[in-house]
This record gives sequence, C-alpha cells and structure tokens, in this order.
Amino acid sequence: MNSLIRPVTVIIIDDSAFMRKSISMMLESDPEIKIVATARDGKEGIEKIKEFRPDVVTMDIEMPGMDGLSALKIIMNEMPLPVLMFSSLTTEGADATIEALNLGAVDFISKDLSYVSLNITNKRSELIAKVKSIGRNAALRLRLKNSRKKSLELPQLTKKTSSTAHQSRMVNTPSRRDFRALVLGISTGGPFALLQMIPKLPESFPLGIAIVQHMPPRFTKSLAERINSFSALSVREAEENDILEPGFVFLAPGGKHMTFRKSGGDIAIKISEQPAETLYRPSVDIMVSSAVETINAPLLGVIMTGMGKDGLEGMKKVKARGGYVAAQNEESCVVYGMPKAVVDEGIADAVVPLDEMHSVLYQITTGKSYESERPVLQH
Repeated sequence: MNSLIRPVTVIIIDDSAFMRKSISMMLESDPEIKIVATARDGKEGIEKIKEFRPDVVTMDIEMPGMDGLSALKIIMNEMPLPVLMFSSLTTEGADATIEALNLGAVDFISKDLSYVSLNITNKRSELIAKVKSIGRNAALRLRLKNSRKKSLELPQLTKKTSSTAHQSRMVNTPSRRDFRALVLGISTGGPFALLQMIPKLPESFPLGIAIVQHMPPRFTKSLAERINSFSALSVREAEENDILEPGFVFLAPGGKHMTFRKSGGDIAIKISEQPAETLYRPSVDIMVSSAVETINAPLLGVIMTGMGKDGLEGMKKVKARGGYVAAQNEESCVVYGMPKAVVDEGIADAVVPLDEMHSVLYQITTGKSYESERPVLQH
C-alpha cells in the first residue's frame, strides 16, 4: 500500500460472530481498508461509531435488540455517514433493504456474502470495491452531514438551491424533441437516486422509461413498488410482453435481462436469463442496445451513479442513432464510475446533478419549463 494513502476505516455491525469475522477478513485482505471496531447489535454499533468515527459502516438489518433499521434512523439523524446494509435474499429482506435505502443507507450487500459462498471471490471484490469507493467519496460524506435526512417517505418537490447546481453542464442543446423512449442505467447508489428523481417526473412526461438497476431478484420488485407509491407515473418491475409507452416506468427484474421486440406498432418487453455469461444481469448495455436496434429511432439515454462502465457501449449506440445522452455529475454520485465512463468517452450531451435531473429531462423532451408541470403528489 502507498504509505501516503490513508486506509478507509470501517465498523462492522452484525449479531453473527461468523459474519463479523468473515467480513473483517474479506475487507482487510485489502491493505487500503482497516476495521476499527465491530459490534453485535445496533445499540453497541452506535456507541462504537461515536467513539471511532469511521468512514463506512456495514450493518446487518436483522439483529436482536436494536435492529439495523432502528439503528440506521439514529445514525442518519445524529451522525450521518455512509452505511452499507447486509440483507437476506428474501422478499422480506428485500422490503427491509429498500426501507433502509429510503432512510439513507447508500447501498447494500446480499447476505450470501460469506466464506461458504461458491462465488466468494467475486463477492469479496464487490464488497471491497464498494467500501473503498464509498469511503473515499468526500462529497457523499458532506451531503450526508448536511442533509440529516430522517426519511425519503415523500420526496421534496420544491425547487432547491443545490450546492451542486453550478456543476450542471449542458454540452449540446437537443436539436430534436422526437425521442421515442428513455433508457436509463444505474447501479451503486441507484435506489436512493431513483427515489429522488422518478417521483418528480409529471404525469405528462412524454416518454416510456426503461431502467436497468443492478440488483438481485426480489429487490427490483420492492424498489419499483416503493417508487410507484410516490409517483404520478406507473412504476413496476417489467414482465414479458409489457408495452413500453408514455406513463410507464419499467425496472428490469433482478437476475434477468430486459430486451425489446416489435409487436404491431408497439414496443414490447422481453425478459430472459440469456445471455448468461454477462458480468451484470440485468445489463445496461444489453437493454440499451436492444432498444436502439428494435425501436430504430432517436432515444434519450441516461446514465447515473454506479461502479464500472456498464452502459458505455449502449450509450455509444444511442448517440450513433441520433439520440441524446445525459450523465449524472460526479458531485452527486455515490460512485462516479458508470457516468464517468460516458463523460470520459465524450458522448455526454449533458452532465447533471441528481436534484436537477428530472427537470433537465423534462426540458429536453418537451422544450418546456419543468416548473409549469411540477407534479403534486398525494401521500
């Protein structure tokens, strides 16, 4: 390790001694991560956080005594910092995880992350990459410290004077308004971002929206239901033969690919586990590439917070077919990986803070001010 690089400090909160040991061993296999403390439940975890002030906390959701959700509420209200939740791969675990992300957790790791996992090498790499990326994101830590959000139960719909507003950069003004659909790729930090953005789109938004969010099975359904409960648009986990049309937002189901086919004059959704050898399933590149080829008309492409570069090849195709590409800016991303790949390639027409994305997309597609169409949601 470069001696000039300060290690990312981590506290692990989990009632299982096996999991505390496993997570510690996995993380400390990287010399740039240091475990400063562990705790057996939420109450002890809060005490350790106050004492050690770590860069990142990993926390189980299901614990006796003070559980993860109860502890998270206190952490985000009194000492906001990046929290990664550990969740079981069950419907109940998915619902609880979405609630945790709603309360301010930045991301989650599935509970099958242990040394009994057959895919432990990839899992360990995923955990290390997330901890390092999130732990070194100074802008994220500052936003958490300044926001002290208790909950996102009803997203703020008033116009904000964002500290990152000046970072918005429109490279090219759209020369057309005849986009046929909006295709969006997102990963680490995505549930929070989608909960902030989608409910702010008005019912009159003129495009059907297809989203790939990197998540396991069950989690995408819980996320879609949560976003839908706050949205003027109909948000759902995509199913075979759904029609991509205005008024609807479709999330690709976790563990499967979402592609498209023509059905008369409509664009129908196809759901499949193939190709199985892709790094991500669902894959942004596969979804966007299919949309470009099937729709065969200009698309509005959006790439948001996430690790890696899934979506880059798809967004190149969007541009080549006369479409428009918007990327989330670095300051508002949890992990500036996927948007960075698009920006570095020079294909981003707009670089936009999260809290302006909804209004920029509305203006791009309609040429109108978002303020005149701001949705009024019922809680």
